[in-house]
Amino acid sequence: MKNSDPQHLRTEGDINISPARTAWQSGITDEATRNWLEKDSRYFLHQSLSTPCLDVLGTAQGSSIRNLAGKDYLDFHGNNVHQLGYANAFLLDRVKAQLDELAFSPRRFTNIPAINLAERLVGLTNGVLSRSLFAPGGTSAMSMALKLARIATGRYKTISLYDAFHGASMDSISVGGEYLFSRQVGPLLPGSIHVPPPDSYRGMWYDQHRPDGDLPYADYIEYVIEKEGDIGAIVAETIRSTVVQVPSKAYWQRIRELCNRHGILLILDEVPVCMGRTGTHFAYQQFGIEPDILVIGKGLGAGLVPMAALLCRETLNVAGHVSLGHFTHEKNPLGSAAALAALDYMDQHQTLQQVKTQEAYLRQKLNALKDQCPVIGDVRGLGMLWGIELVEDRTTKKPAVQLAEQVLYACLEAGLSLKVSGGNVLSLYPPLVISQAELDRALGILQSALEASWQTS
Repeated sequence: MKNSDPQHLRTEGDINISPARTAWQSGITDEATRNWLEKDSRYFLHQSLSTPCLDVLGTAQGSSIRNLAGKDYLDFHGNNVHQLGYANAFLLDRVKAQLDELAFSPRRFTNIPAINLAERLVGLTNGVLSRSLFAPGGTSAMSMALKLARIATGRYKTISLYDAFHGASMDSISVGGEYLFSRQVGPLLPGSIHVPPPDSYRGMWYDQHRPDGDLPYADYIEYVIEKEGDIGAIVAETIRSTVVQVPSKAYWQRIRELCNRHGILLILDEVPVCMGRTGTHFAYQQFGIEPDILVIGKGLGAGLVPMAALLCRETLNVAGHVSLGHFTHEKNPLGSAAALAALDYMDQHQTLQQVKTQEAYLRQKLNALKDQCPVIGDVRGLGMLWGIELVEDRTTKKPAVQLAEQVLYACLEAGLSLKVSGGNVLSLYPPLVISQAELDRALGILQSALEASWQTS
């Protein structure tokens, strides 16, 4: 989008200083909350999607967060770190025990929790991705992946997708495709080539005119590979978590075949969707493919410790002469303990099976809601990752931007926190451990907000 496009300054999904945010702030009557929000706005550097903030949290438990005034929100946002719920005693006890034993490991030393986590993660890939590096966040893990790809292939060009998010550092916004992060920043990494993402709904005429679904997007990537030459890596989110675009198996299998044929590394970014959100530990396992490099994070630290990782094939263990990461908190024993506790909890409580059961329930409920609400153009998702695309008209598919913002604030008012992505997509990321009763409550709030908003718009 161009700078002049007013949609770039449009909604809560893009910035956090919209008129609707101003109206929300003016409705806050709790004096303590107002005072803390004013301090927050005073002392933190303002940035889009962050400060100024909309409320002040005091506590959190299970699927809910509670503000200073005692209001509870069911959290269907959670920045995708709250997979196993807030204040999960199983996780807290394990991390507290690690605090007493070894809270920090200087980089020149290793520690047992880190080694055990590396071994555990390799096992989850069936040994295909046999090497790992840890990092304090997903952006840092993506940076390591980009450097490793250059070293391993001797090529600097990448193909990545418009609208994708891979972190907020200079290298990650170079391969990322969201203008909001690169606006006014200046020249980015050379060789960062972008192509359209496989979009199964918005503006995709192929669905109506061709029988091969999203495969034309893979055709275009093949065209770019042949025209550009010297491509080192394809970088992509396995599933675009913000607007919840789920490519077909055929698309990913075709991309994997292209990478094999042209000697290109496939780097999959699963920072927000790993750790069971799609019903498998890793989202790529839904598509019958295997990446060369996998980047994970967010839920890996169990919502307690910032933790991310790079996993790669044995053949990519070729960078012993350079420092790919060199992070102070690289082999973090606390983060490793949190991740191991999360994996143990998921095994003991059959969390992946619960996700699959709840997925079927959510799919049925959301599709029924689509039938009732003419402003819902599309419902899509896997596991506990769902997107509801709002449109002014199903024929033209014109995004219902103002409506999405109305629904957001109506939901917040009623006690449901969710995310607006792309201006008109309601993104739902409930905890994996959410109960069906909590799902029903959230869906009731959402339905009431949708009905009230579209009938008055």
